[in-house]
Amino acid sequence: MAATGTAVAGPVAGRSSGGAAIAVDLAQARADRTRVDQFDESFRIHEYGPSVAVTAYNRAVAQSVGCSVHRPCRSVALSFQIVTTAGSNARLINATNLSQAVNEHCPGCQTFSGAYQFVVATPRAFTLGSAARRELAAIEDQVEALKASRVPVAEVTRQADALARRVKAVLDGEMARAPRATGSDPLADFAPHVTMFRHVR
Repeated sequence: MAATGTAVAGPVAGRSSGGAAIAVDLAQARADRTRVDQFDESFRIHEYGPSVAVTAYNRAVAQSVGCSVHRPCRSVALSFQIVTTAGSNARLINATNLSQAVNEHCPGCQTFSGAYQFVVATPRAFTLGSAARRELAAIEDQVEALKASRVPVAEVTRQADALARRVKAVLDGEMARAPRATGSDPLADFAPHVTMFRHVR
């Protein structure tokens, strides 16, 4: 299974019941001589029930262009995507998770992109609980706080990875209460689970 993701801890970004669903998220930052410090972030939840098909696309792109070693650029893009889906087609989600970081004629510049995707698959319809939503909202606030910080890219990477692990832990906890298929149900062997995808540059 391939997968990609973005998370919104506030309002649910999308719902589907029995139809096709598409989740698309992008964080894009471009620093240059006129804007030497740029940071973009996305944190979104796409919550779908049983669907005919689910396509998820998550991407983070950071560019530093034309700055000098005496006045270097700093460009950071972070995209967190959470996609939940249920039913037999939950195993067949078509997902893409990509990041790209480019320095163009930019000596000494700091450029970092991180794409984090979380695919939640359950055999039966499932919605995130209020406690989990509060925890995800708190994590989103910390991702947002990174935007205002001036920490080096190495520290942004460390903190983003730590926040991604917290998201995974919250979602794993939710799977403990997710409904399961039992008995002669054809999905009886389908255990609720979370798959995390990380792509950083």
